[in-house]
Amino acid sequence: MSTHTQRPVRIGIQLQPQHATYEQIRGAVRRAEDAGVDVVMNWDHFFPLSGEPDGLHFECWTMLAAWAEQTSRVEIGALVTCNSYRNPDLLADMARTVDHVSDGRLILGIGSGWFERDYTEYGYDFGTAGSRLDDLAAAMPRIKARWAALNPAPTRDIPVMIGGGGERKTLRIVAEHATIWHSFGDVETLRHKLGVLHRHGEDVGRDTSAIEVSVAAGSLDEAPGSEVEELYAAGARLLTLSTSGPDFAMGQLDAWLAWRDAHNG
Repeated sequence: MSTHTQRPVRIGIQLQPQHATYEQIRGAVRRAEDAGVDVVMNWDHFFPLSGEPDGLHFECWTMLAAWAEQTSRVEIGALVTCNSYRNPDLLADMARTVDHVSDGRLILGIGSGWFERDYTEYGYDFGTAGSRLDDLAAAMPRIKARWAALNPAPTRDIPVMIGGGGERKTLRIVAEHATIWHSFGDVETLRHKLGVLHRHGEDVGRDTSAIEVSVAAGSLDEAPGSEVEELYAAGARLLTLSTSGPDFAMGQLDAWLAWRDAHNG
């Protein structure tokens, strides 16, 4: 049995920080932690991704620092930080600081970025998908080197979640650096990508079965069904569900937590 499938199931919620006041976001974090969720995440964008394009929206990492103080049990992080928006050494220091504020509950979620409006309005070079992935590959060693140099050091080896499924570049970065890989798509896609990830692991000399597999499992409007069982059988162990402002509805959260507990025995 691989390490993928030996892991316990965890339930994560992405609270999409759009179309909501901060009071509403704070309340959603409280509800998620009180209910028993394992991981609470936001996203790293500057504008809403759906609905009114200029609707209410808040910045990612400032929010994570507030969540670190507000919460006491859940792990927290971004799904995912855009590598382009911050110098890698600065990002490492920010992550180390939130790690300490949270008493060691931060996950550094990171990806190469894709939302062009963020880049255009905030003055970043959009480049190409390939150049952004090259930048991410160059950033990861810098982040880890900065963590090693900081005083005080992080409270633990901060888990790194890398999001994306590009077979040539992204999955190689995952094989080299990720603690958690966040994927998208159906079970056949997941099985195929895991095969690609394994081959990259062989190339870089790392056992990728040690990487936790996270999947985008949908919204909290629906209870877990047969497709979730298939993802579980394929090795997914962090099931991440999304909900958006202003209401941050969590109608089927109890069903998801019961499903987790049943599979964890």
